[in-house]
Amino acid sequence: MSNKEEKPVRSPCVQVCLLDEADICTGCQRTAQEISYWGRMTNAERRETLQRCDERARAAGLYF
Repeated sequence: MSNKEEKPVRSPCVQVCLLDEADICTGCQRTAQEISYWGRMTNAERRETLQRCDERARAAGLYF
């Protein structure tokens, strides 16, 4: 499958939309900027964002 045919990486949104004092969503761990830019990101950018979300969640103790 070529990049043009690649399916878009799904949003990590879990319908718990609340930004904390650092402007990070408590539901998906994306920043407000990442949330607003998501629809214009390439799949590579989305994967990078998901990696940062995972790192934020781990740092916050949300994953065990």
